[in-house]
Order: sequence, then structure tokens, then C-alpha cells
Amino acid sequence: VQLQASGGGSVQPGGSLRPSCAASGFTLDGYAVGWFRQAPGKEREGVSAIKNFDGSTFYANSVRGRFTISRDNAKNTVYLQMNSLKPEDTAVYYCAADQGVITSATMRPQSYDYWGQGTLVTVSS
Repeated sequence: VQLQASGGGSVQPGGSLRPSCAASGFTLDGYAVGWFRQAPGKEREGVSAIKNFDGSTFYANSVRGRFTISRDNAKNTVYLQMNSLKPEDTAVYYCAADQGVITSATMRPQSYDYWGQGTLVTVSS
């Protein structure tokens, strides 16, 4: 079971990025997938999540309206479209997956057993 996060980079404020989370060794659509980020000196925080089965989505208040999470089951991949990026979005972004995530805990890192290695997003002028 492996998750590979990629697609980070450096952009100016107002720019866009679309990190992806590709799975190997298992079928991702049977899993809830979360995106988390960790900035230097800060705790890891939930950014967005998408449930298995019903596909319901969740967003942190700080990114709602700017970020969109989606699945491409044919590619076994989950994406995080990030628009209108701000300097405070700068962090290492991680994806995580688990089958047994309850709705009330989709944004908690402790709910997920499988983690990708992280991809760095830098927003700076």
C-alpha cells in the first residue's frame, strides 16, 4: 500500500496548483482520502477530505471556496485543486487514506493509517 503525493511547487499569491495523490497496491475509491498540511513550527492540520462510498467532501474554513478535492477513479488518484493561493497556504502537503474514517473525524490526522511522503507548496511574491 503506497501513496505518492506530487504536484507542489512555488507560485505567486493568487496563483494555482493541483497536487495529486496517487495510490498503488490498492484501489483508492474504497478509501476516504484526506489532504493535510504542515507549516514550519506548526501542527499538521486538515485541509480537505473526500469520503469513500458517498463521495462527500470537507474543507477547512481557511480554504473553503478556494480549494476543491476530487477523485479520478480511472487513474486511482485524488486531486486538490488550489486556487487563489495565499502566503499562509505555504506548507508541506500530505495525503492520507483509510477505509474506516467516520464523518466527524475526516479532518483529523489520527483517523488515517496510510500516508504519502508530502509535497512542498510555497506561495511567495
